[in-house]
Amino acid sequence: MIASCLCYVLLPAVRLFRALSDAFFTCRKNAFLAKSSSPQVDGDFAMAPRGPDQEECEGLLQQWQEEGSSQALSTVSEGLLVDKGVAQSSLALLMDHPGEHDAAPEDKWSSRQLSDLRAAENLEEPFPEVLGEEPLPEVEGPMWAAVPVQTGPQYADCAVLSVGALAAEQWEEDPAVVAWSIAPEPVPQEEAPIWPFEGLGQLQSPPVEIPYHEILWREWEDFSTQPDAQGLEAGDGPQFQFTLMSYNILAQDLMQQSSELYLHCHPDILSWNYRFANLMQEFQHWDPDILCLQEVQEDHYWEQLEPSLRMMGFTCFYKRRTGCKTDGCAVCYKPMRFRLLCASPVEYFRPGLELLNRDNVGLVLLLQPLVPEGLGPVSVAPLCVANTHVLYNPRRGDIKLAQMAVFLAEVDKVARLSDGSHCPIILCGDLNSVPDSPLYNFIRDGELQYHGMPTWKVSGQEDFSHQLYQRKLQAPLWPSSLGITDCCQYVTFCHPKRSERRKYSRDFLLRFRFCNIACQRPVGLVLMEGVTDTKPERPAGWVESVVEEDISEPEPDFRRTVGTIQHCLHLTSVYTHFLPQHGRPEVTTMPLGLGMTVDYIFFSAAESCENGNRTDRRLCRDGTLKLLGRLSLLSEEILWAANGLPNPFCSSDHLCLLASFGMEVTAP
Repeated sequence: MIASCLCYVLLPAVRLFRALSDAFFTCRKNAFLAKSSSPQVDGDFAMAPRGPDQEECEGLLQQWQEEGSSQALSTVSEGLLVDKGVAQSSLALLMDHPGEHDAAPEDKWSSRQLSDLRAAENLEEPFPEVLGEEPLPEVEGPMWAAVPVQTGPQYADCAVLSVGALAAEQWEEDPAVVAWSIAPEPVPQEEAPIWPFEGLGQLQSPPVEIPYHEILWREWEDFSTQPDAQGLEAGDGPQFQFTLMSYNILAQDLMQQSSELYLHCHPDILSWNYRFANLMQEFQHWDPDILCLQEVQEDHYWEQLEPSLRMMGFTCFYKRRTGCKTDGCAVCYKPMRFRLLCASPVEYFRPGLELLNRDNVGLVLLLQPLVPEGLGPVSVAPLCVANTHVLYNPRRGDIKLAQMAVFLAEVDKVARLSDGSHCPIILCGDLNSVPDSPLYNFIRDGELQYHGMPTWKVSGQEDFSHQLYQRKLQAPLWPSSLGITDCCQYVTFCHPKRSERRKYSRDFLLRFRFCNIACQRPVGLVLMEGVTDTKPERPAGWVESVVEEDISEPEPDFRRTVGTIQHCLHLTSVYTHFLPQHGRPEVTTMPLGLGMTVDYIFFSAAESCENGNRTDRRLCRDGTLKLLGRLSLLSEEILWAANGLPNPFCSSDHLCLLASFGMEVTAP
């Protein structure tokens, strides 16, 4: 009990004594600093000029610091917290260097200042508390350093700043400062921008000098010397060879509307001027004979793309999307290689029809290859080139199927020859469907049973099977008023329209010579002798009434198949959608960091020579259009290594598709 009372009485007394001693020594320190012969300049640090006694000063201050540290530890054990930041700032005030090595002799410290410093060295408590102040907690983390003191008597109130805030200033390292300064914490490096899509992995920002041309290198796969199913080389006999490119070039308006998809890209590579220069370089490098583009912004097309492509030798056709959309599709060809026979734009929008209420479009051209004169009197069949961009919405597979049916009907009309067959066809574009999806299989196999199928499953872009309510396809998919059959043909081509002029036999027409109408005098008929003054006499046995011949044609039969659609264009894909050398699927785009194939080039080929297997049609000898080569695609891992799409090397979020074809040249 007595000990407790003594503690309560003696402890405040001890603290009062410490505060008084601290005030006394602080006044002495300010006094000899004020009397110092060192010049005090605004913005410079209070410092001790270098001289013969510099080493002694350094030793004294180092000893002062060590004693202060030990005293601070003892003070903490007694429950007293000390502000080390203020003490260290005072040391920096005494020891920091102004940056000039050639100090004048009269600026050296006087012996009185050194004696005062030695007296301060013998202090038992170098970190006293100020009476009446609450102890400041000891802060761990950022290091602190002294800043330039203000001119005036308040030298002890030295401000402190974080070392990171002063990193930009070039300080000359003083050995004395280095001796006592606490080692600065390592400054963390700037973190890479966070990939905004959870669960999809982060595309790390590549180094500035990343060799994009090496990472994104694409090889040319040559099929011209490979034997076909009958053992014959595809290059036998004269051929008309040409190359075709299909490319979704990413409209600038669409990119800005969906800017969250391109957060991993540097803003500079997303500017249109940068992207346009890259795209033109790509066109010039591959130099295709036919160029099919999607997402072509209208103002960019007329102001930059079309003039530039015309200078490269192309003739261009453009179809903007309907409604308020600003982009569309374009097909360009070289008039030195082809002659235009017809161009047919396709609009999928049908007023009042909910299934076709979107603004997507297509473009179909019929081109006549121009054979060199050196081959003599030979001919090549016309070529039908079709380009489209189908609706993106992964949930609305019903709309995608209806759009594809309209597009195939237009292709069937343009490519149909007089004998009912079709000329060679190339169908390409962004179909927004993955390989082996129902829509893809319908184009390749020519048939699809859709009744009861969930609409999201048509394109295969996303899996919505977890949702309770799922829209399903019902038969018939589109109404008969659309004028397209379930075989994806216009009704007028399945059932030729009846001619307005009727054909009658001579005997039938002679019956009207003495009919009742012919024997009646018209009202107001002018009488002319020998012409209108006589009435025709009906021969005996002549039938008065004339029975009209039934020459009407039967109405076309609109029989609709139940839940099945078909087409007869015999199309197959240029790409196999798999990279055997890498063991990975091919990728044409990377939305949200996930690689997938949605761009295609289909071409018409004859039926397979073996067992009717349509998967082997690519090298079949019986067709007039043959695949001679293609530009290889890339895998998802390779695109990740290049920071996805777009990147400084590829200025679109899609890869271009390029293929070489050969057409048989026949004698007339």
